[in-house]
Amino acid sequence: MKRKRERLAQRRKMVGHSQEQLAEVLRVERSTVVRWERGETEPQPWLRPRLAKALGISGELLAELLADVVTDRQDGADRLDRALAQPARADVEVARQLQQRVQQVASAYETKPSTALLADAGQCHAAAEFLLSRVGAEPVRGELSAAAIASATLLSQLVWDASQRRDYGVTLAYCDVAIEHARKHGDPVAAAHAELRKGFAALYGQADVRDPKAGLAAVQLAAEQSRRVSDALTGLSLLHVVEAFAMLGEYRRCEQALSQTETSFGRIGSDDPGAEFFSPTQLGRLAGSCYLFLGHPERAEPILTATAQALRDRPKTRSLVLGNLALAYLRQRQLDAATATLHEAIDMLETSRGGGAMTVVFSAARELYPWRAERCTMFMTGCSPSWRAPEPNVEGTPPVPIEPDAKQAIRERVWSRLAEAQASSPARPHSGLRRCSGGR
Repeated sequence: MKRKRERLAQRRKMVGHSQEQLAEVLRVERSTVVRWERGETEPQPWLRPRLAKALGISGELLAELLADVVTDRQDGADRLDRALAQPARADVEVARQLQQRVQQVASAYETKPSTALLADAGQCHAAAEFLLSRVGAEPVRGELSAAAIASATLLSQLVWDASQRRDYGVTLAYCDVAIEHARKHGDPVAAAHAELRKGFAALYGQADVRDPKAGLAAVQLAAEQSRRVSDALTGLSLLHVVEAFAMLGEYRRCEQALSQTETSFGRIGSDDPGAEFFSPTQLGRLAGSCYLFLGHPERAEPILTATAQALRDRPKTRSLVLGNLALAYLRQRQLDAATATLHEAIDMLETSRGGGAMTVVFSAARELYPWRAERCTMFMTGCSPSWRAPEPNVEGTPPVPIEPDAKQAIRERVWSRLAEAQASSPARPHSGLRRCSGGR
């Protein structure tokens, strides 16, 4: 079955590049560009900003072009449908088509709410599991296992994000499914990556499920498992070890782990099997968060500012970084900068609805609450200082409310929840800034 990213190839031609010229600009092999345009592979995350610049487009449009893989769609759908109806007809091509579908769903993660992707990811995973239970040919089983690993890992991420980091059990269950398939399939990199995601659930969940010690143990296990197979994944695991130590307030061990992280990242080669999980912005994103946990917002601020600038093509992750940046400003009592940054984060949440970013935005807004009477914070509610709730009409029934847009709905949700929390909790002194989650 032939595949092609026709729009990607058209854009390359429009800017006047041949495949060889584009490969030279990006310092990759021509065969790499060929595979991208055939829909066989995708550019590594760290290459995408350079590719977008070479093509003269935004990162968001590049993600759209990469997701638009033209195939003989009807033939492909028919083949998969026939394989599901008659599993004996499943072949390697059907399994690879299933992998491609998972990859397409994953590529939309940064630009679409996770709730909108769950159904497609679930269908892919169900198809992979069904065919695995009925297909005996080893080459086909190997490709189907790869699809099952990818879809289970993706589902753990989507469930975690869609539940705003509350659904701990289902998230871990999908990670365990991915680990089981990876071990049977002999894929230590995929197993270590799923183990790392289990650590995320313990480190970055809501307060009722967050367990930094358990998270530290999980990410240390992921680092140990990946040490022999991928420097990229080892460094990424160690980066979260750094943040776990920061959460626990262990500054010295945090610095030691950071040194090991930099060593691992420095050894990443072009053939590293875990390179797809790594991007240069991860170091800045987590380093900024670590400094927040350690009580150094002045050191977090420049790191998070630079990281946010580099993430303009990844709105879901950028809104999370902006939430942390708002915390950094707030803890330095820079209220104008904090509220402006929080506004920008909420603007991005309007479309991305990232669960992690939502958690950090609530944390920042909670710390901003003592200054709610300041004029710069009043605009967070979209109200003037003299705003009042509408009076009931003459019949004694309230007027029909006007449906707010998504952005205003998020702002009202932030402030109404904070008001409820403030009313139900004892008064706290406002003389200093409270420590709360730096998030990620």
